[in-house]
Amino acid sequence: MLAGKRILLIIGGGIAAYKSLELIRGLQDQGAAVTPVLTRAGEEFVTPLSVSALAATAVHRDLFDLTAEAEMGHIQLSRSADLVVVAPATADLMAKMAQGLANDLASTLLLATDTPIMLAPAMNVRMWDHAATQRNIATLRADGVQLVGPNEGGMACGEFGPGRMAEPNEIIAAITAHFRQGLLSGRRVLVTSGPTHEPIDPVRYIANRSSGAQGTALAAALRDQGAEVVFVTGPAEVPPPDGVEVIPVQSALEMQAAVQAALPVDVGVFAAAVADWRVSSASDRKLKKSKDGLPVLEFAENPDILKSVAQMGTGRPPLVVGFAAETNDVVDNATAKRLRKGCDWIVANDVSPATGIMGGAENAVILISEQGAEAWPRMGKAEVARQLAARIAAHIAATTGDTQ
Repeated sequence: MLAGKRILLIIGGGIAAYKSLELIRGLQDQGAAVTPVLTRAGEEFVTPLSVSALAATAVHRDLFDLTAEAEMGHIQLSRSADLVVVAPATADLMAKMAQGLANDLASTLLLATDTPIMLAPAMNVRMWDHAATQRNIATLRADGVQLVGPNEGGMACGEFGPGRMAEPNEIIAAITAHFRQGLLSGRRVLVTSGPTHEPIDPVRYIANRSSGAQGTALAAALRDQGAEVVFVTGPAEVPPPDGVEVIPVQSALEMQAAVQAALPVDVGVFAAAVADWRVSSASDRKLKKSKDGLPVLEFAENPDILKSVAQMGTGRPPLVVGFAAETNDVVDNATAKRLRKGCDWIVANDVSPATGIMGGAENAVILISEQGAEAWPRMGKAEVARQLAARIAAHIAATTGDTQ
Protein backbone atom coordinates (compact mmCIF):
# COMPACT_ATOMS: atom_id res chain seq x y z
CA MET A 1 0.00 0.00 0.00
CA LEU A 2 3.03 2.26 0.35
CA ALA A 3 4.70 1.17 -2.87
CA GLY A 4 6.96 3.91 -4.21
CA LYS A 5 6.59 6.14 -1.13
CA ARG A 6 9.77 7.65 0.31
CA ILE A 7 9.88 7.97 4.09
CA LEU A 8 12.51 10.03 5.88
CA LEU A 9 12.68 8.42 9.33
CA ILE A 10 14.25 10.45 12.15
CA ILE A 11 15.09 8.30 15.16
CA GLY A 12 15.23 10.30 18.39
CA GLY A 13 16.87 9.35 21.66
CA GLY A 14 14.78 7.19 23.95
CA ILE A 15 14.30 3.57 24.92
CA ALA A 16 11.48 3.37 22.36
CA ALA A 17 14.10 3.76 19.62
CA TYR A 18 14.31 -0.03 19.47
CA LYS A 19 10.84 -0.01 17.90
CA SER A 20 12.22 2.00 14.98
CA LEU A 21 13.97 -1.15 13.73
CA GLU A 22 10.66 -2.99 13.47
CA LEU A 23 9.13 0.13 11.92
CA ILE A 24 11.76 0.17 9.16
CA ARG A 25 11.09 -3.46 8.32
CA GLY A 26 7.31 -2.95 8.38
CA LEU A 27 7.49 0.07 6.06
CA GLN A 28 9.66 -1.85 3.63
CA ASP A 29 7.20 -4.76 3.68
CA GLN A 30 4.56 -2.26 2.55
CA GLY A 31 6.78 -1.17 -0.35
CA ALA A 32 8.16 2.07 1.08
CA ALA A 33 11.77 3.22 0.81
CA VAL A 34 13.17 4.38 4.15
CA THR A 35 15.99 6.91 4.54
CA PRO A 36 17.11 6.90 8.19
CA VAL A 37 18.44 9.81 10.25
CA LEU A 38 19.84 8.91 13.67
CA THR A 39 20.34 11.54 16.34
CA ARG A 40 23.30 11.41 18.70
CA ALA A 41 20.95 10.52 21.53
CA GLY A 42 19.34 7.87 19.35
CA GLU A 43 22.73 6.21 18.93
CA GLU A 44 22.71 5.48 22.65
CA PHE A 45 19.82 3.07 22.09
CA VAL A 46 20.25 1.65 18.55
CA THR A 47 23.44 1.41 16.52
CA PRO A 48 24.01 3.00 13.12
CA LEU A 49 24.99 -0.43 11.83
CA SER A 50 21.68 -2.06 12.78
CA VAL A 51 19.66 0.81 11.31
CA SER A 52 21.70 0.84 8.11
CA ALA A 53 21.49 -2.94 7.72
CA LEU A 54 17.69 -2.94 8.00
CA ALA A 55 17.18 0.15 5.83
CA ALA A 56 19.70 -1.12 3.24
CA THR A 57 21.08 2.40 2.90
CA ALA A 58 23.44 4.75 4.68
CA VAL A 59 22.39 6.32 7.95
CA HIS A 60 22.58 10.12 8.11
CA ARG A 61 23.98 11.35 11.42
CA ASP A 62 26.01 14.57 11.03
CA LEU A 63 24.96 18.02 9.91
CA PHE A 64 28.46 18.95 8.80
CA ASP A 65 29.16 16.16 6.34
CA LEU A 66 31.48 18.05 3.95
CA THR A 67 30.69 15.94 0.87
CA ALA A 68 26.97 16.26 1.32
CA GLU A 69 27.05 19.89 2.40
CA ALA A 70 28.93 20.83 -0.78
CA GLU A 71 25.65 20.00 -2.50
CA MET A 72 23.46 21.46 0.27
CA GLY A 73 22.74 17.87 1.32
CA HIS A 74 20.56 18.63 4.33
CA ILE A 75 18.20 20.75 2.21
CA GLN A 76 17.90 18.08 -0.46
CA LEU A 77 17.44 15.37 2.17
CA SER A 78 14.66 17.31 3.89
CA ARG A 79 12.63 17.70 0.70
CA SER A 80 13.21 14.47 -1.22
CA ALA A 81 10.80 12.41 0.90
CA ASP A 82 7.01 12.08 0.64
CA LEU A 83 6.69 12.10 4.43
CA VAL A 84 8.99 12.83 7.36
CA VAL A 85 8.38 10.53 10.33
CA VAL A 86 9.96 11.12 13.75
CA ALA A 87 9.87 7.97 15.90
CA PRO A 88 10.50 8.28 18.73
CA ALA A 89 9.76 11.99 18.92
CA THR A 90 11.27 13.10 22.23
CA ALA A 91 10.18 16.10 24.27
CA ASP A 92 13.45 17.78 23.30
CA LEU A 93 12.92 17.28 19.56
CA MET A 94 9.34 18.55 19.75
CA ALA A 95 10.44 21.59 21.75
CA LYS A 96 13.04 22.41 19.09
CA MET A 97 10.42 22.07 16.37
CA ALA A 98 7.92 24.27 18.18
CA GLN A 99 10.54 26.97 18.77
CA GLY A 100 12.16 26.73 15.31
CA LEU A 101 15.57 25.69 16.62
CA ALA A 102 18.07 23.93 14.35
CA ASN A 103 21.32 22.91 16.01
CA ASP A 104 21.77 19.37 14.69
CA LEU A 105 20.90 17.38 11.58
CA ALA A 106 17.47 16.21 12.75
CA SER A 107 16.21 19.63 13.88
CA THR A 108 17.68 21.29 10.77
CA LEU A 109 15.88 18.82 8.50
CA LEU A 110 12.62 19.41 10.33
CA LEU A 111 12.94 23.19 9.98
CA ALA A 112 14.05 23.09 6.34
CA THR A 113 11.45 20.65 5.03
CA ASP A 114 8.30 21.49 3.13
CA THR A 115 7.21 17.84 3.36
CA PRO A 116 4.41 16.73 5.73
CA ILE A 117 5.66 15.66 9.16
CA MET A 118 4.32 12.90 11.42
CA LEU A 119 5.47 12.49 15.03
CA ALA A 120 5.28 9.42 17.27
CA PRO A 121 5.90 10.97 20.73
CA ALA A 122 7.66 8.93 23.42
CA MET A 123 8.59 10.17 26.88
CA ASN A 124 7.98 9.86 30.60
CA VAL A 125 4.38 10.52 31.63
CA ARG A 126 5.37 13.60 33.67
CA MET A 127 7.19 15.05 30.68
CA TRP A 128 4.15 14.39 28.46
CA ASP A 129 1.77 16.02 30.95
CA HIS A 130 4.04 19.02 31.56
CA ALA A 131 2.51 22.34 30.54
CA ALA A 132 5.52 23.17 28.33
CA THR A 133 5.15 19.94 26.36
CA GLN A 134 1.42 20.48 25.93
CA ARG A 135 2.05 24.05 24.69
CA ASN A 136 4.57 22.70 22.18
CA ILE A 137 2.12 20.05 20.99
CA ALA A 138 -0.58 22.68 20.48
CA THR A 139 1.87 24.75 18.44
CA LEU A 140 2.90 21.78 16.33
CA ARG A 141 -0.71 20.75 15.66
CA ALA A 142 -1.49 24.33 14.62
CA ASP A 143 1.47 24.12 12.22
CA GLY A 144 -0.09 21.07 10.58
CA VAL A 145 2.15 18.43 12.15
CA GLN A 146 0.43 15.05 12.58
CA LEU A 147 0.73 12.99 15.78
CA VAL A 148 0.22 9.27 16.26
CA GLY A 149 0.01 8.26 19.91
CA PRO A 150 1.33 8.26 22.48
CA ASN A 151 -0.24 5.22 24.09
CA GLU A 152 -0.94 4.71 27.76
CA GLY A 153 0.81 1.98 29.71
CA GLY A 154 3.78 0.93 31.77
CA MET A 155 7.12 2.54 31.01
CA ALA A 156 10.75 1.56 31.33
CA CYS A 157 11.08 4.01 34.24
CA GLY A 158 8.42 2.10 36.16
CA GLU A 159 5.69 4.73 35.90
CA PHE A 160 2.31 4.28 34.20
CA GLY A 161 0.37 6.66 31.97
CA PRO A 162 0.41 8.32 28.55
CA GLY A 163 3.82 8.58 26.94
CA ARG A 164 4.55 5.17 25.40
CA MET A 165 5.41 5.38 21.72
CA ALA A 166 2.74 3.97 19.43
CA GLU A 167 3.47 0.47 18.19
CA PRO A 168 5.04 0.13 14.72
CA ASN A 169 1.83 -1.31 13.23
CA GLU A 170 -0.10 1.71 14.53
CA ILE A 171 2.43 4.11 13.01
CA ILE A 172 2.33 2.25 9.68
CA ALA A 173 -1.48 2.41 9.71
CA ALA A 174 -1.32 6.17 10.32
CA ILE A 175 1.20 6.57 7.48
CA THR A 176 -1.00 4.52 5.18
CA ALA A 177 -4.01 6.64 6.11
CA HIS A 178 -1.98 9.78 5.37
CA PHE A 179 -1.45 8.68 1.79
CA ARG A 180 -5.00 7.51 1.20
CA GLN A 181 -7.00 9.69 -1.11
CA GLY A 182 -10.65 9.87 -0.12
CA LEU A 183 -13.57 12.26 -0.07
CA LEU A 184 -13.05 12.72 3.68
CA SER A 185 -9.40 13.70 3.46
CA GLY A 186 -8.86 16.66 5.76
CA ARG A 187 -12.13 15.98 7.63
CA ARG A 188 -12.36 15.20 11.33
CA VAL A 189 -14.92 12.54 12.25
CA LEU A 190 -16.06 11.45 15.70
CA VAL A 191 -17.27 7.86 16.21
CA THR A 192 -18.62 6.47 19.49
CA SER A 193 -18.79 2.71 19.93
CA GLY A 194 -19.26 -0.16 22.34
CA PRO A 195 -21.31 -0.32 25.51
CA THR A 196 -20.96 1.77 28.64
CA HIS A 197 -20.56 0.17 32.06
CA GLU A 198 -22.42 1.91 34.85
CA PRO A 199 -21.07 0.73 38.22
CA ILE A 200 -23.28 -0.67 40.96
CA ASP A 201 -20.29 -1.43 43.15
CA PRO A 202 -16.62 -2.22 42.39
CA VAL A 203 -17.48 -5.60 40.83
CA ARG A 204 -20.95 -5.16 39.29
CA TYR A 205 -22.30 -2.87 36.60
CA ILE A 206 -25.26 -2.15 34.30
CA ALA A 207 -24.65 -2.34 30.56
CA ASN A 208 -26.26 -2.83 27.19
CA ARG A 209 -25.29 -5.81 25.07
CA SER A 210 -22.84 -4.56 22.47
CA SER A 211 -19.64 -6.06 21.07
CA GLY A 212 -18.56 -2.76 19.49
CA ALA A 213 -17.98 -4.58 16.19
CA GLN A 214 -20.13 -2.28 14.04
CA GLY A 215 -18.71 0.93 15.49
CA THR A 216 -15.16 -0.36 15.14
CA ALA A 217 -15.75 -1.36 11.51
CA LEU A 218 -17.25 2.05 10.82
CA ALA A 219 -14.25 3.87 12.34
CA ALA A 220 -11.94 1.84 10.08
CA ALA A 221 -14.08 2.53 7.00
CA LEU A 222 -14.15 6.28 7.68
CA ARG A 223 -10.38 6.18 8.18
CA ASP A 224 -10.11 4.50 4.78
CA GLN A 225 -12.09 7.40 3.29
CA GLY A 226 -9.23 9.65 4.42
CA ALA A 227 -10.84 11.02 7.59
CA GLU A 228 -9.04 11.84 10.81
CA VAL A 229 -11.09 9.65 13.14
CA VAL A 230 -11.55 10.22 16.87
CA PHE A 231 -12.81 6.91 18.26
CA VAL A 232 -14.48 7.10 21.67
CA THR A 233 -15.12 3.55 22.78
CA GLY A 234 -16.58 1.88 25.80
CA PRO A 235 -15.31 -1.52 26.99
CA ALA A 236 -15.93 -3.37 23.72
CA GLU A 237 -15.18 -7.00 22.90
CA VAL A 238 -13.34 -6.15 19.69
CA PRO A 239 -10.07 -4.19 19.61
CA PRO A 240 -10.06 -0.66 18.16
CA PRO A 241 -8.77 -0.19 14.61
CA ASP A 242 -5.28 1.08 13.84
CA GLY A 243 -4.77 4.55 12.45
CA VAL A 244 -7.40 6.33 14.55
CA GLU A 245 -7.25 8.34 17.77
CA VAL A 246 -8.62 6.00 20.44
CA ILE A 247 -10.21 7.41 23.61
CA PRO A 248 -11.27 4.58 25.95
CA VAL A 249 -14.07 5.25 28.43
CA GLN A 250 -16.18 3.23 30.85
CA SER A 251 -19.34 5.14 31.78
CA ALA A 252 -21.80 7.39 29.98
CA LEU A 253 -20.54 10.41 31.89
CA GLU A 254 -16.98 9.65 30.75
CA MET A 255 -18.18 9.22 27.17
CA GLN A 256 -20.02 12.54 27.30
CA ALA A 257 -16.88 14.32 28.51
CA ALA A 258 -14.75 12.66 25.80
CA VAL A 259 -17.24 13.63 23.09
CA GLN A 260 -17.33 17.26 24.23
CA ALA A 261 -13.52 17.37 24.31
CA ALA A 262 -13.33 15.99 20.75
CA LEU A 263 -15.52 18.73 19.24
CA PRO A 264 -15.57 20.41 16.80
CA VAL A 265 -15.82 17.75 14.11
CA ASP A 266 -17.18 17.58 10.59
CA VAL A 267 -19.21 14.43 11.21
CA GLY A 268 -20.47 12.83 14.43
CA VAL A 269 -21.42 9.14 14.30
CA PHE A 270 -22.96 7.82 17.52
CA ALA A 271 -22.90 4.03 17.34
CA ALA A 272 -22.31 3.40 21.05
CA ALA A 273 -24.89 1.51 23.08
CA VAL A 274 -25.02 3.97 25.96
CA ALA A 275 -26.84 2.79 29.08
CA ASP A 276 -29.94 4.90 29.69
CA TRP A 277 -29.56 4.82 33.46
CA ARG A 278 -26.88 4.67 36.12
CA VAL A 279 -26.99 3.91 39.82
CA SER A 280 -27.20 7.31 41.46
CA SER A 281 -25.06 6.32 44.45
CA ALA A 282 -22.77 3.48 43.44
CA SER A 283 -21.22 1.72 46.43
CA ASP A 284 -17.48 1.88 46.93
CA ARG A 285 -17.65 -1.59 48.51
CA LYS A 286 -19.02 -4.84 47.17
CA LEU A 287 -22.67 -5.24 48.13
CA LYS A 288 -23.21 -8.36 50.23
CA LYS A 289 -26.20 -10.66 50.63
CA SER A 290 -28.08 -9.80 53.75
CA LYS A 291 -30.84 -11.28 55.86
CA ASP A 292 -32.50 -7.87 55.58
CA GLY A 293 -33.44 -8.62 51.98
CA LEU A 294 -32.41 -7.34 48.57
CA PRO A 295 -30.50 -4.06 48.27
CA VAL A 296 -32.45 -1.12 46.91
CA LEU A 297 -30.84 0.59 43.93
CA GLU A 298 -31.80 4.14 43.06
CA PHE A 299 -31.28 5.19 39.46
CA ALA A 300 -30.47 8.43 37.68
CA GLU A 301 -30.89 9.13 33.98
CA ASN A 302 -27.69 9.26 31.95
CA PRO A 303 -26.99 12.21 29.65
CA ASP A 304 -28.37 11.93 26.12
CA ILE A 305 -25.10 12.34 24.23
CA LEU A 306 -26.58 12.10 20.73
CA LYS A 307 -29.32 14.66 21.48
CA SER A 308 -26.93 17.10 23.15
CA VAL A 309 -24.68 17.17 20.07
CA ALA A 310 -27.49 17.14 17.50
CA GLN A 311 -29.19 20.10 19.19
CA MET A 312 -26.15 22.07 20.29
CA GLY A 313 -26.65 24.95 17.83
CA THR A 314 -23.36 26.77 17.30
CA GLY A 315 -20.60 24.29 16.58
CA ARG A 316 -22.98 21.46 15.65
CA PRO A 317 -21.34 18.99 13.23
CA PRO A 318 -22.73 19.40 9.70
CA LEU A 319 -23.77 15.73 9.77
CA VAL A 320 -24.93 13.89 12.90
CA VAL A 321 -25.67 10.17 12.59
CA GLY A 322 -27.33 8.16 15.35
CA PHE A 323 -28.01 4.44 15.74
CA ALA A 324 -31.21 2.76 16.91
CA ALA A 325 -31.25 -0.86 18.05
CA GLU A 326 -34.92 -1.89 18.11
CA THR A 327 -36.80 -5.10 18.81
CA ASN A 328 -40.15 -4.10 17.28
CA ASP A 329 -41.68 -1.47 14.99
CA VAL A 330 -38.17 -0.67 13.80
CA VAL A 331 -38.95 2.00 11.22
CA ASP A 332 -41.58 3.78 13.31
CA ASN A 333 -39.44 3.82 16.45
CA ALA A 334 -36.30 4.89 14.60
CA THR A 335 -38.13 7.63 12.68
CA ALA A 336 -39.52 9.01 15.92
CA LYS A 337 -36.06 8.84 17.48
CA ARG A 338 -34.51 10.85 14.64
CA LEU A 339 -37.04 13.63 15.14
CA ARG A 340 -36.79 13.52 18.92
CA LYS A 341 -33.02 13.65 18.97
CA GLY A 342 -32.65 16.16 16.15
CA CYS A 343 -30.03 14.18 14.23
CA ASP A 344 -29.75 14.02 10.46
CA TRP A 345 -29.68 10.25 9.98
CA ILE A 346 -30.55 7.23 12.08
CA VAL A 347 -29.13 3.80 11.28
CA ALA A 348 -31.73 1.37 12.59
CA ASN A 349 -31.64 -2.37 12.98
CA ASP A 350 -33.72 -5.17 14.42
CA VAL A 351 -31.82 -6.75 17.31
CA SER A 352 -34.53 -9.11 18.50
CA PRO A 353 -33.04 -12.51 19.44
CA ALA A 354 -34.34 -14.26 16.34
CA THR A 355 -32.21 -12.09 14.03
CA GLY A 356 -28.87 -13.09 15.57
CA ILE A 357 -27.56 -9.58 14.85
CA MET A 358 -26.67 -8.55 18.40
CA GLY A 359 -23.13 -9.85 18.85
CA GLY A 360 -23.09 -11.47 15.42
CA ALA A 361 -20.95 -10.87 12.32
CA GLU A 362 -23.76 -9.54 10.12
CA ASN A 363 -26.18 -6.65 10.21
CA ALA A 364 -29.32 -5.57 8.38
CA VAL A 365 -29.89 -1.85 8.67
CA ILE A 366 -32.42 0.74 7.62
CA LEU A 367 -31.11 4.24 6.95
CA ILE A 368 -33.64 6.79 8.19
CA SER A 369 -33.26 10.34 6.88
CA GLU A 370 -35.39 13.31 5.97
CA GLN A 371 -36.05 11.55 2.65
CA GLY A 372 -37.54 8.47 4.35
CA ALA A 373 -36.48 4.92 5.15
CA GLU A 374 -34.02 2.97 2.99
CA ALA A 375 -33.66 -0.72 3.82
CA TRP A 376 -30.29 -2.32 3.09
CA PRO A 377 -29.85 -6.06 2.53
CA ARG A 378 -28.28 -8.16 5.25
CA MET A 379 -24.49 -8.19 4.93
CA GLY A 380 -21.31 -8.37 6.98
CA LYS A 381 -20.74 -5.55 9.44
CA ALA A 382 -17.56 -4.51 7.62
CA GLU A 383 -19.52 -4.12 4.38
CA VAL A 384 -22.26 -2.14 6.18
CA ALA A 385 -19.51 0.12 7.49
CA ARG A 386 -17.95 0.62 4.05
CA GLN A 387 -21.29 1.50 2.46
CA LEU A 388 -22.23 3.87 5.25
CA ALA A 389 -18.81 5.54 5.19
CA ALA A 390 -19.12 6.00 1.43
CA ARG A 391 -22.59 7.52 1.87
CA ILE A 392 -21.27 9.89 4.56
CA ALA A 393 -18.33 10.90 2.36
CA ALA A 394 -20.58 11.55 -0.64
CA HIS A 395 -22.96 13.62 1.50
CA ILE A 396 -20.18 15.80 2.89
CA ALA A 397 -18.68 16.27 -0.58
CA ALA A 398 -22.07 17.21 -2.06
CA THR A 399 -23.00 19.67 0.70
CA THR A 400 -19.62 21.40 0.67
CA GLY A 401 -18.99 21.27 -3.07
CA ASP A 402 -15.71 19.47 -2.37
CA THR A 403 -15.17 16.61 -4.83
CA GLN A 404 -11.42 16.36 -4.18
